[in-house]
Amino acid sequence: MSSDYRPAAMPGSGRPASPYWNPYLAGIGLGLVLLAAFVLVGRGLGASGAFSSTVAWLVNLVAPAHAQSNEYLQGYLGDGTTHPLKAWLVFEVLGVMAGALFSGLLAGRARIAVEKGPRVSTALRLLCAFAGGILMAFGAHLARGCTSGQALTGGALLNLGSWAFMLMVFVGGYSVAWFMRWQWR
Repeated sequence: MSSDYRPAAMPGSGRPASPYWNPYLAGIGLGLVLLAAFVLVGRGLGASGAFSSTVAWLVNLVAPAHAQSNEYLQGYLGDGTTHPLKAWLVFEVLGVMAGALFSGLLAGRARIAVEKGPRVSTALRLLCAFAGGILMAFGAHLARGCTSGQALTGGALLNLGSWAFMLMVFVGGYSVAWFMRWQWR
């Protein structure tokens, strides 16, 4: 995809959307963000830890005895001196969401829509997206990290498990794509 590709105007925006970034420049930018995260905070990028911290906090609100006795949740709750939502990854995910919204607004691409092919209903598209998200969340839990944490951070650190995880993500994605292709034709 070339960097001068200009999509049509977004409905209701009144102006054409900005061109997409060159993917090679975006990749270099992402690498610099990862390097900055290591230098400034001493940690890489990821997202699943933010959701685990949020779940631990919510379970602790509803059933504190269960949360305190659960070894997995206890790891996110810590010793009780710091709030689980003060974790670095929670702020990273909030920043990613705010940055994505801001970028979409600036580029004229922000809209509420369900991207789907002509042969699938909106309900089925949302069901498939939800099911895929559940599978990815389960896989991230088993792999002890999401695709961003495993691929970006683990890959940059040359972790063999991270490279194996990403290889399987692509194998799984290409394997399932053949069965889901009918939705987009």
